Amino acid sequence: MRTRTVLALLLTTVGLLGPTSAVAEPAAPPPAGSLWVRPVDGAVTRTFEPPPGPYAAGHRGADLAGGAGSPVLAAGDGVVAFAGMVAGRPVVSVDHAGGLRTTYEPVTPSVGAGQAVRRGFPVGVLAAGHAGCPVEACLHWGLRRGEVYLDPLALLRPPQVRLLPLGPAAPG
Repeated sequence: MRTRTVLALLLTTVGLLGPTSAVAEPAAPPPAGSLWVRPVDGAVTRTFEPPPGPYAAGHRGADLAGGAGSPVLAAGDGVVAFAGMVAGRPVVSVDHAGGLRTTYEPVTPSVGAGQAVRRGFPVGVLAAGHAGCPVEACLHWGLRRGEVYLDPLALLRPPQVRLLPLGPAAPG
């Protein structure tokens, strides 16, 4: 029991466990044991390319293929921070535990700021018109902690957990 408590504390601290407040139910149950889900099922059309500096060029997210009008799901439990237009594009942003924020664009929102959502809950529908998309429509899925951009696809990889002894290390 103590190991599970320590593991849960570790995962919460690094932002891999979402908030536990009561929120709306997802449209379909997420896969068993997952903490995060893909916002759309399509293939990755462009990967994350971190910029070398805060104002440098890069790709601050991952693009996923989808169909215009298809639902876009919240990747994890959280609270909608923003739902509206940014530079002429519809955007939804969700704040998660551990200071994480996921962003979805172009997405016509079906949620509003301040609304709690669970992973797998629809936050809107995918709109066409994402520049550089090689298919009908692409979702640009972003992730950041504070001002630091992260690879959102990393949320889908299982965390590597390393358990350490609680007492002093044995002499070796």
